[in-house]
Amino acid sequence: MFYATLFLIGFGLSVAGGVTIILYLNLIPAGLSWQGYVMFIFSRSECYLFFIGVILIAISVNRLSNNENE
Repeated sequence: MFYATLFLIGFGLSVAGGVTIILYLNLIPAGLSWQGYVMFIFSRSECYLFFIGVILIAISVNRLSNNENE
């Protein structure tokens, strides 16, 4: 049950961070280059939510699949 909750938390964080990253794509038509966009993304703390969420999902899926095999 703990890993299912961890999965849902990771999913929520991934969605929040992914939406933020997609919203910042609007800076590219305003004249920002792709390199500048990536540097901007890595400088914003709310964009790290996506990466943290993906890590939590990976941990929970790995543990859930191991528990089902036993």
